[in-house]
Amino acid sequence: MKFLRKGLLVFLFAVASPMVALAGPVNINTADAETISHELQGIGMSKARAIVEYRENHGPFKSHDDLTLVKGIGARTLEINRENILLEVVAKKSK
Repeated sequence: MKFLRKGLLVFLFAVASPMVALAGPVNINTADAETISHELQGIGMSKARAIVEYRENHGPFKSHDDLTLVKGIGARTLEINRENILLEVVAKKSK
């Protein structure tokens, strides 16, 4: 019986694992709102749009802590996502 129970648990874990959403690295200086909301925990579309709007109005984020300047993004949200927030600045090509 124990063998059957362990086998069932392994099977359920194998089936459910791909369904678990894990946050992934996202460059908040280039990502669109949909990508930000999908990749960062605790950030829905409303907060993601606020991040993009802030970036467009104030320029690229220079540090992780700058993200807390966006309304609705607090220290806890930042800490949960710190490892997945990239800050690479992509230079615009001049014509």
